[in-house]
Amino acid sequence: GIFLMKTIMIQGTGSSVGKSVIVAGLCRIFYELGYKVTPFKAQNMALNSFITRDGKEMGRAQVVQAEASCIEPSADMNPILIKPNSDTGAQVIIHGKVYGNMSAAKYHDFKKEAKKFVVESFNRLSEKFDIMIIEGAGSPAEINLMENDIVNMGMAEIADAPVILVGDIDKGGVFASLVGTLSLLPDKDKERIKAFLINKFRGDKSLLQPGLYEIETLTSVPFLGVIPYLKDVYIQEEDGVAVDSYLKKDLTLNEIKVAIVHLPHISNFTDFDALEKEPDVALKYINIGDNLDEFDIVIIPGSKNTIDDLCKIYSTGFHKQLKRFSGFIIGICGGFQMLGQKIFDPLHVESNKEEIEGLKFLNFTTVIEKDKITKQVKVKMNKSIKEFFTQDTLKGYEIHMGKNTYFDDNYLFENIEDSGKDGLCSSDKKIWGSYIHGIFDNNTFRRNFLNYVRKVKGLNPLSESSFVDYSKYKEEGFKKLAQIIKDNIDMNMLFKILNID
Repeated sequence: GIFLMKTIMIQGTGSSVGKSVIVAGLCRIFYELGYKVTPFKAQNMALNSFITRDGKEMGRAQVVQAEASCIEPSADMNPILIKPNSDTGAQVIIHGKVYGNMSAAKYHDFKKEAKKFVVESFNRLSEKFDIMIIEGAGSPAEINLMENDIVNMGMAEIADAPVILVGDIDKGGVFASLVGTLSLLPDKDKERIKAFLINKFRGDKSLLQPGLYEIETLTSVPFLGVIPYLKDVYIQEEDGVAVDSYLKKDLTLNEIKVAIVHLPHISNFTDFDALEKEPDVALKYINIGDNLDEFDIVIIPGSKNTIDDLCKIYSTGFHKQLKRFSGFIIGICGGFQMLGQKIFDPLHVESNKEEIEGLKFLNFTTVIEKDKITKQVKVKMNKSIKEFFTQDTLKGYEIHMGKNTYFDDNYLFENIEDSGKDGLCSSDKKIWGSYIHGIFDNNTFRRNFLNYVRKVKGLNPLSESSFVDYSKYKEEGFKKLAQIIKDNIDMNMLFKILNID
């Protein structure tokens, strides 16, 4: 007979309890057991997005989970992506393409309609995979939002999925969160919860035992396991929350010190994860206006609202600090646009200003258009930029609404498919920018650039053997994660919940 796809859903007692990491770990476990497995999250709210091979935009968390499953990411894994662009409004992306801007209230009403998009994606994936691991969002017990829910119990219903409820013991109050969440759910949803899972535990598990026993007795819901607080396991984080805990490295004397400007509308900070892993790099997020003296490189990252963020740079006087800065300045995407002469916004896509002066470090202008460019790219480097030239094909992706006009030919990259130019650098090679997200994930480019920075600082280059192979690094993270989860949950109970013999 035909094998119907099995589903299981991971919901949490709140945001940041570790749902996406657990989903990634389960995806890898089932992949290792020989199943075709896919992640799924009906609706994701994040500024950190990725572009699939067919030019569609999706949330990064599902990309990481797809990598854990060893499959190509597809927008069906995240049918609805919401990118906030103000406190009340957001850009809504459906099946990887911009659908429109909506206020929170308007989106809430739209959910009834949005459900069909979720169902379409779910159905398409269910024809291709054996197992789907679904991630919820926030908590299923938001009683004000239950009515049109499509991401928690509403999704569990669409998929007819059993649910595992995850609580974060590191936050404190984990037993109350689990029992409280359960008690606020209507009976039909309560029945879906087949097990509890405690995450981020530090300490001696035997001390937890009486608590687990009492909760099981009280609720008749068993515990699937207790997962320890992860140390030394690298999994890319989805949210800006990760940014706050970024800098624990000592800035020792011989390292390259990198500052990432934490713009108010920062997006795609995963662009710099590979840099942070290099042995000679210390990376720190700084606020606009912070002192730059200790740094060698300042990176202005992507932004969901380039013009607003540039205004902030001017109003704090940070542009003067950048002008005085003697190290390297790099702009990626929105940050790249800021390095030019002018940004024009004739259609008021981003603001009510028609134009704004750029920081004037590089010789180009940007016009913001209403159509968004979303594509994966393969580029080769301009040979004349020999300081960080690499012969490899470099890969990355673009998400932007601006088009550039270049006024000099110091371009960095040439698109292999259409010979279009991307990126520009100053004649002294100290200032450069590019639209390409993930440019630093390319091992040789990243290392050549860092070695050039070392040379300028009077340090010897690092040899090939000390480089980090970033994709290998990610792969090790998935393997470790899968092992830790396997060792700390009841695998037989998991199979039973999934109805797998």
